[in-house]
Amino acid sequence: MRTLEILVVDDDDADALMIAEALENAERGATVNRVADGREALDYLRRTHPYESAQRPDLILLDLNMPRMDGRETLAAIKSDERLKAIPVVILTTSGAAPDIASSYQQRANAYVTKPFGLDEFEATVRTIDRFYGEIAKLPPGD
Repeated sequence: MRTLEILVVDDDDADALMIAEALENAERGATVNRVADGREALDYLRRTHPYESAQRPDLILLDLNMPRMDGRETLAAIKSDERLKAIPVVILTTSGAAPDIASSYQQRANAYVTKPFGLDEFEATVRTIDRFYGEIAKLPPGD
């Protein structure tokens, strides 16, 4: 079992807090960092100001609907960047719309998960993602 370094990209404070709590209270106790939009995510991933000392995440949980730079644009930027494209990206969003699902996979998302509404279901879903990437999946080496 491995402790994951996870970047949560979500503008909703309540959702981000629930994600962080579910991950930090899981068996492995993931290290969770959060940014509120795609521009911040790219700064974090590229280690530009103010994120020069940021750790490369093992996994990115990305919301689609955010201000400034949404998840669709962010996913496209991550997957077109040679230094970042191997990092698994799980879309974790409220949208269950078929066009969002299709376009996310076309942009090389590693998984698409619709956020459940109930707190217990939400936590269980986040822990399942953590368990899969922490115990089952083989992740690329970090830098």
